Order: sequence, then structure tokens, then C-alpha cells
Amino acid sequence: MRHLLAAAALPLLVACARPEAQPPASAADSGQAAAQGAVPADAGVRPGLETFLADIPERFRGKRVALLTNAGAIDRQRASLVDLVAQHPQLKLVALMAPEHGIRGTVQAGELIADEVDPKTGVPVYSLYKQEDGTPTPAMLKDVDVIIYDLQEVGGRTWTYVSSMALAMEAAKKQGIPFVVLDRPNPIGGEIVEGALIKPGFTSFVGKYPIPARHGLTVGELATLFNTKHGIGADLYVAKVDGWRRSQWQDQTGLPWVNPSPNLRSLAALNSYPGTVYFEGTNLTEGRGTDRPFEQFGAPYLDAPGVAATLNAKNLPGVRFEAITMPVDAKAAKHPGLTIPALRVQITDREAYRPVRAALVAIDEIRKRHPAEFQWRPSIDRLTGTDQVRKAVEGGTLPALLDEWDREAAAFKTESQALLLYKP
Repeated sequence: MRHLLAAAALPLLVACARPEAQPPASAADSGQAAAQGAVPADAGVRPGLETFLADIPERFRGKRVALLTNAGAIDRQRASLVDLVAQHPQLKLVALMAPEHGIRGTVQAGELIADEVDPKTGVPVYSLYKQEDGTPTPAMLKDVDVIIYDLQEVGGRTWTYVSSMALAMEAAKKQGIPFVVLDRPNPIGGEIVEGALIKPGFTSFVGKYPIPARHGLTVGELATLFNTKHGIGADLYVAKVDGWRRSQWQDQTGLPWVNPSPNLRSLAALNSYPGTVYFEGTNLTEGRGTDRPFEQFGAPYLDAPGVAATLNAKNLPGVRFEAITMPVDAKAAKHPGLTIPALRVQITDREAYRPVRAALVAIDEIRKRHPAEFQWRPSIDRLTGTDQVRKAVEGGTLPALLDEWDREAAAFKTESQALLLYKP
């Protein structure tokens, strides 16, 4: 099954020069675009893909290229990076490298992916997700002069593409080859930073370096941070986005969009993801197998109306919770085939909304209301980057921990100013 999924993941990227790009949010997304004043305004924003290919630096011309990418790497006309590089007279495509979710971006989370051959270009497609912590090997890079990275960042630390980038940078350093990042806007903006940094002993593939849960950086800025502060020391070149400001969200850039994974389907889901991903570390479903993953969460035991009323009485900034019933797909990992009580996140002000705080306050309240039924899963410490969350919820000290996290996030934001590539 894994082999078939990986094979099916290839055609969209390699056979379609202009893949269909899904919008980051729809009118049905709780009316958020209208409620939050989103203005699809700046068609002048150009992704790093375009700025790089329009004027390739001399040092990269004629080089043999490996692309670490997927179907989200498109220009403003929806042409794919793979096709553009394969056809470019100044570059020679010799390899493709696939992260989690595959080249197409449609393989489910955690599904391992096999190596393949791209039927259109004939170049090998190496899976970096045959096992976790997959690093490009010397064999993959033996005919490569430069690695070019273009994967859409989503703004949350647990996004595995960021770890794949760091591991590929380390491999490039060891092989003595340059690493190019084709930058893209952070889709949930570059101004809000939230959550604690990973604590020593809790690094993993969903958090390789100590950055906040919502880091507020572009992938090019993350690469710069990893390369300098965290000592990778690769020969790094970042092709900047042209015309983007940190205050802009994806729906304000005018750029086309391809969903980065099967379960991140809207800007609302992206906005909540840095917090609602923590429900993966509980016995509540985070919405996988439903129509709105990461926008809703539930369990058969949940007193949804009661929890919603309690949470809404707290007046958390920018968010309300709606009690619903939620059908779950029969193939889902949690509560398969059931229709269960759940809470849906309704974002009323995305600038004020703090998803990490909101999700953890919700988990805290659910555990208080259902002490016998609520359970942690082993992944909770890995996802939060610490054992402090679990201990604080169990010990009744979560509010103090969240206040401490706010101070840590503010300090990170201040310390990161020197490496920022874009203005407010």
C-alpha cells in the first residue's frame, strides 16, 4: 500500500505544469475572511521561486540540481518548480527528494514513502520519509552540485518539512555543496509569536531546534536561524520573496495556493494548527478523518455543550467554541466510523487569536470535566516539546505556565530581529 501511494503521488507534480491550486480559505470558513478584514490585495508579491529563476546567480548556472519540493512549489501562473527547473537552460535537474506527504503532498501523515523514478523527466525521486529523520545520503547527492528547497511553511513548529530542511542542510554541509532556499510567505503572517521553545531532551522530528510553537518566521528565516545560531554552517543562499510584508497573511498576497498536506485544507486550519495539533497527544481526535481537520476536536465522552459554555465564558481573545456533532471516517485513526460530540473553533479575530493558549486551555478544561475518560498519548511531550504541559494540566498550574510561555515567546521575537528578511 505504501508503494502504491507513493507511486500515485508522482503524476500531479510531474505531469501538470499548472496544477490546480486550492484557495487557503473559503467563504464557509466561519466567515473569517470578512470578519477579519482580509483583503486579497497585493498581486505584486513574488515567491522566491520566481526571483531566483528570473536571474539565477552566476555561481549556480550550469549546475546539477536536486530539488527538495512538492506540488506546492508553484509560481504565480501555477507552473511547477520541477517543470521550470527541468526546462531551464541554465540548470540541470538530476534528482527529486520527497518529504512527508510525498511529492504530491497527498500521502497521509506518517505514511512511509518509497523511492521512485519521475516518469516525465526520468530523474530519481528519493524519499526522505522512508523512515523518520530521513537525511539525504551521500549516494543521493553523488551527482548533485546544489540542493534547492521549496516547501511551503505553515507557521507551526511541528511541521516536519522544517526538520527535513535542516537535515538536508546538514547533508549539504557534509558534502560541501550549496543549499538554496526559495522563500515563501508565512501563510499565517510574520508578526505573531506564541508558545514555549523546545526544552532540552525533547527534540524530535516534529521539533529539531528550540523555536516557539508559532514562530512567525518564513522558511528562509528559519534556515538562516538554523544555519547561524544552531551551527549547521551550510553554504546557504536564500532567494527572498519580493513585495511581502510581515503583516500579510496568505489571503492578502495574491499568490495561488496548494494545500501542503491532506489535513491542512484552509487558512483557518493553518491558523489553529500550532495549537490544535496538541490534540494528537490526547485521546480526542484533532479532526483527521472529518471535513475540517485541526478546526475541530472531539471524543465520544465529550460534554461538548458544557465545555463550550465554560470556554466561551473565559472570553479567550479572538475565538469562540461551537458544540457540534462530528462524523468520523471509518478509516480514521481515532474513533473511526463514529459520530461524536465535538467542539469547532470559530475564529472571530485572527490577529487577537492565540491558538496555542486556546488549545491548551481547552485540553485543561476537558480533563477537569472528564478526569476518568480523558487520556494523554505518549506523543504529547514530543508535540509540546516539554513535559511541563502534561504536568501543569495534571497539577492545576497551566495558567502560570502559559504566562511563562508568553514571556519566552516575546524574548524569542526580540532576539530574532537581527535575522529577519522582511519588514512589518
